Amino acid sequence: MEDKDFRTQSFDDFNKIRKSEIKSTLIKVNAALKEKNYTPVNQLVGYILSGDPTYITGYNSARSLITKLERDELLEELLCFYLDNNQ
Repeated sequence: MEDKDFRTQSFDDFNKIRKSEIKSTLIKVNAALKEKNYTPVNQLVGYILSGDPTYITGYNSARSLITKLERDELLEELLCFYLDNNQ
């Protein structure tokens, strides 16, 4: 029997963890933008297209959280979610 600490992690598990991290970050950033009376979709689009983190408020560490993610990962997750929920 293998010790839990030495099991090989599968790539699928990594993808699930990463998707969960992206989802959690987007929810937190969305909430921070709303609390500061920004339109989250507009601000996130500005950030994803330009890479300029000033589109995201620093409130509740939203800017710090979003910049830990790659913009292409954000876009991929958003597109997957949209397509999965609109078929």
